[in-house]
Amino acid sequence: MYVLGISCFYHDSGAALVKDGQVVAAAEEERFNRKKHDNGFPALAIQYCLDQAGITIEQVDHIGFYEKPLTKFSRILETILADWPRTYGSWIKSMPVWLGNKLHTGRNIQKALNTDKDILYCQHHMSHAASAFLVSPFEEAAIISADGVGEWNTTGWGVGKGCEIEILKEINFPHSVGLLFSAITAYLGFRVNDAEWKVMGLAPYGKPTYLDKFREVVDLKPDGSFRLNMEYFTHTYSTNRMFSRKWEELFGQPQRPKETELDDFHRDIAHSGQKMVEEIMVAMGKQVRKETGMENVCLAGGVGLNCVANWRILQECGFKNIFIQPAAGDSGGALGTAFYIYNTVLKNPRTYVMRHAYLGPSFTDEEIKASLDNDGAKYTQFDSEEAMIAQTAQWIADGKVIAWFQGRLEFGPRALGSRSLLADPRSNKMKDIINAKVKFREPFRPFAPAVIREKAHEYFEMPKDMDAPFMLLVPKVRKEKHEIIPAVTHQDGTGRVQTVTDQDNGSYYRLIKKFGELTGVPVVINTSFNVRGEPIVLSPKDAYHTYLNTGIDILVIGNYAVTEKPGDVDFEAGMERSVKLESGSLAAT
Repeated sequence: MYVLGISCFYHDSGAALVKDGQVVAAAEEERFNRKKHDNGFPALAIQYCLDQAGITIEQVDHIGFYEKPLTKFSRILETILADWPRTYGSWIKSMPVWLGNKLHTGRNIQKALNTDKDILYCQHHMSHAASAFLVSPFEEAAIISADGVGEWNTTGWGVGKGCEIEILKEINFPHSVGLLFSAITAYLGFRVNDAEWKVMGLAPYGKPTYLDKFREVVDLKPDGSFRLNMEYFTHTYSTNRMFSRKWEELFGQPQRPKETELDDFHRDIAHSGQKMVEEIMVAMGKQVRKETGMENVCLAGGVGLNCVANWRILQECGFKNIFIQPAAGDSGGALGTAFYIYNTVLKNPRTYVMRHAYLGPSFTDEEIKASLDNDGAKYTQFDSEEAMIAQTAQWIADGKVIAWFQGRLEFGPRALGSRSLLADPRSNKMKDIINAKVKFREPFRPFAPAVIREKAHEYFEMPKDMDAPFMLLVPKVRKEKHEIIPAVTHQDGTGRVQTVTDQDNGSYYRLIKKFGELTGVPVVINTSFNVRGEPIVLSPKDAYHTYLNTGIDILVIGNYAVTEKPGDVDFEAGMERSVKLESGSLAAT
């Protein structure tokens, strides 16, 4: 039995294909068409999933969509009418899109796929909940889902047992922890639904100076329920701004213009806003633990990508175990929809546990060689994987920035050792080098440590047997290790850790282990193989072109290494292009 899940038309479109309860493939559309956070129909991602299974759409038994368009439309319509005529602009902008396209989602999917198969609809936060619980290692668990907004719901929690999921409590629009964080992101001059990571990265550099003011913005109850003070927000009537003039008056400064200098005020806003979000999620987590009595918790929705809040939930709410699916945002809704249909609706037993995120395309050495030859690249070939790993580990130890392209592409926003940039965490300068000459991004942006699992507890304050495979938890770096791995120790002494095993990560694990044998430190810097404003690379062609246009020293791709570039790299041109891409004024090619 094949079940196809689809998510699209808001942001981060994706597709996932499940065969007899096992994931065949899952991917975001942006990786194929190179448009970051693309929200269009995921035709290329769907075709990849079908090709990976070797089937056509007619061999798919069920097709599911990750939310209910009619219910969502009713929320938008009621919201507009409730505040008319102030919502005239929203009406003009949204109605043509809905009446011309989104209300016909089912027919549009059928037309795009050239099929007359029925389209099944899953409630938005149920898709999120299913995407976490049904692929978790837990037979039963509490579930918390939080993001901007689905249909009416913005936040929900409940329990999962076996194949059944029950949502027990919900918070509805316009009160949303996700939209609160979006407002903070926008106020700091960053792009919403794209740069929330920047707020998290900037937060450790600030102080909780404005936390009391954020408590005026959010009415948080002891049981984790909350309401936004809507005098400070505009998302009920405006599509152009997230916050009102009163917000700016409360915090004492106007919105930061994009690409202008960040100062202590902005750092303190980021810190205070992040702390407010953590307070909400921790209060909710404590209440969920109290009411459900569950020892396991699954987190989903875009807020599930807030790794600092995730760690606090695990540490402070009384849960023994936590699971966050790596594509916790909207693209993961495709995965959740497919499993919800297969396990919950059709009542097939659960047989799949998501241990890794390598669900995207891969390329053979023959395909890689053909692509490199077509681009005129100069490369060397290794005699064996062992030789490739040994040489790459030595290059990293020698201070080189390595582009690492191996195996299947990751599903979700994080590079997890398949399409990664790797470097030496022992270098005080490496963080600045990668930010400036490779990623073309702000110097405060942190990098994540990848560590072999059996040594993780020696470097981080985490249990010896703990898995953190998806880079979604932020434990403290042990104090005695701060000076040993400074490049991956965040400003507040934490690290967004990824634990790596031979079983799940293969050559990536063996590389880190070899680096540890050379240096005594079984940890590497891992950041995504892309430049600012562009999606993570998918193909050998993407990889080689990114290598050419950045300060990456060496590209290790399949069984080949590229160590020479034809001519000088124009870093200033690369940086200018990445800034334009991020601001949305230039489409990725």
